[in-house]
Amino acid sequence: MSETLSSLQDLKGTAVSSQPDAPVHVQKLDKLGRAYATGKRKDAVARVWIKPGSGKIVVNGRPVETYFARPVLRMILRQPLVLANRQTQYDLFVTCAGGGLSGQAGAVRHGLSKALTYYEPELRPVLKHAGFLTRDSRVVERKKFGKKKARRSFQFSKR
Repeated sequence: MSETLSSLQDLKGTAVSSQPDAPVHVQKLDKLGRAYATGKRKDAVARVWIKPGSGKIVVNGRPVETYFARPVLRMILRQPLVLANRQTQYDLFVTCAGGGLSGQAGAVRHGLSKALTYYEPELRPVLKHAGFLTRDSRVVERKKFGKKKARRSFQFSKR
């Protein structure tokens, strides 16, 4: 603003945009045409690559039915694809490390959601509203000295 305003009438005439434009999300692909993202949950870390395909999911070199044997874990993993209606549109290649199977399934869901937004930026509002792009920051509380576990005390005995 180079000119100074002396009254409200002067202020009404100026058109100043105080809000910056919303960030534009662009497609992020590697040279092989894949989108890559990292997902985290508890102590688990999942690296997820997606590319157009028939809906095949490979986790640590094994089919998803073998690696995540429980149906609940497979359901958690596929939630972003079901929400975006892309179940048979992408092939997934996933590597997981750390934590247990439940944490790894949550990490894959987080990484898959991020990778979908990199491949198709228009899916971002849908996945963000469902909460799949937010990293669940809850982790195991550390054990304190003088305690049996994080908060559990030793059993009291009078004698």
